[in-house]
Amino acid sequence: MNILFLNPPFIGRFSRTSRSPAVTKGGTLYYPIWLAYATGVAEEDGHHVVLIDAPACGVGMQEVEEKLNSFSPALIVIDTSTPSIYSDINVAVSLKKKFPNSFIVLVGTHPSALPEQTLRIKTEVDAVAIGEYDYTIKDLAHALEDKKGLDTVDGLAFRSNNSICINKQREKIKSLDDVPFVSSVYKRHLNPRHYFFAAANYPMVMIITGRGCPYICHFCVYPQVFHSRQYRVRSPENVAAEFEFIRSNFPGVKEIGIEDDCFTANKDHVRNICSLLIKNKNRIKWYCNARGDIEYELLKHMKEAGCRLVTVGFESGVQTVLDTIDKRITVEKYYQFARDAKKADILVHGCLMVGNPHDTKETLAQSYAFAKKINCDSMQFYPLYVYPGTEAYHWARNNNYLKTDDFSKWLTEEGLHNCVLDIPGLSSTDMVQLCDDYLKKYHLRPEYIAMKLMQAIRNPSEGYRSLKSAKVFFSKLFSGKIR
Repeated sequence: MNILFLNPPFIGRFSRTSRSPAVTKGGTLYYPIWLAYATGVAEEDGHHVVLIDAPACGVGMQEVEEKLNSFSPALIVIDTSTPSIYSDINVAVSLKKKFPNSFIVLVGTHPSALPEQTLRIKTEVDAVAIGEYDYTIKDLAHALEDKKGLDTVDGLAFRSNNSICINKQREKIKSLDDVPFVSSVYKRHLNPRHYFFAAANYPMVMIITGRGCPYICHFCVYPQVFHSRQYRVRSPENVAAEFEFIRSNFPGVKEIGIEDDCFTANKDHVRNICSLLIKNKNRIKWYCNARGDIEYELLKHMKEAGCRLVTVGFESGVQTVLDTIDKRITVEKYYQFARDAKKADILVHGCLMVGNPHDTKETLAQSYAFAKKINCDSMQFYPLYVYPGTEAYHWARNNNYLKTDDFSKWLTEEGLHNCVLDIPGLSSTDMVQLCDDYLKKYHLRPEYIAMKLMQAIRNPSEGYRSLKSAKVFFSKLFSGKIR
């Protein structure tokens, strides 16, 4: 079967796979990771596939359709997100006109959280996949080829006459080693130079070593909506083998991004992966998403294995706020982690949220003071973004904090993140302004600039990375579009 996997055009370099999809202020554009994984499974099953990442290629719908002139897809898989949902469904309408006999399925966190609502927007969308869809698409392709009922496909919601049918939930993949390397899909279909992460060396690739997360932070969308908080990991041998595949097949790539929601959730697993990378004499630098509770000995081991940076969602520097969002960690632990990361010579890209439950201007001032004390290599400040299916969304909705039910308002006209919450004592305007102020003040501190200059002298490659990121940052700063 001919299958099109499409990351559809939207606003410029819209990073749909990011945990908070938007045109990012730092220029970051994520790989279409989950779409690529499903592409690999379909390819391995013998289907003829085309994977198009329109935001990365900088193409619109006309160019997408021109790319398909010699490829008539019977099944079209369209990635989507909350802020782009209406536009993505219009893409489905256009493709249905061009390929009227095709079957169109939407995938991603938004249709996973709101399958019925999504299907009722336009009839041109035939189905949505709920949660992880690697094998849902494979089974759907077989059902369509063999003319079986769609009710045989676990994890699928579909339109049947005037009603919506939701099949039983698909079991989460237990053996992640059985899924093809996502980097092998990149090799065949994508250009690594199209993707960028401001905190990483360019060019880089992104992989996943584990799905889900054992922690229960109330705002995090993928663990709740996509993975049902079921945590599973690939074997250390399988991960090390993909590192070697990347080394052999991507000679220009300078870094690997481990984009697990929390790579360090299972510390023994991390330790075993690092031991194999050291044994294999890994020379590719890597970064990962981590929790701010890693002890020095493991950080040192990670550094020896090639880790140069960890991205940590601190979320707040105030204990009562951390407790409210189920972070299950202490501020004291954060301070110890920051000291240990510096000792291990691992950079930290930190993230702090504005607008958590119990946040006030006073708690936010305390969080900013915390940020200055730990003095990370870079720091994000952003409003709480709430997405359907998360506890944070239900909290906001149940308390009438949401300003709108129009998901297109989750972004500004330029595609930047928008704040759709008004909470007691903090309006959406207040929160955006605070984030802008903190972002500017943090990165323009004389001690911070001095630190970056010393870093550039000691390590010119880090200086080049910082300069590349700074160009985007200052262009947004002086245009007034930093958010």
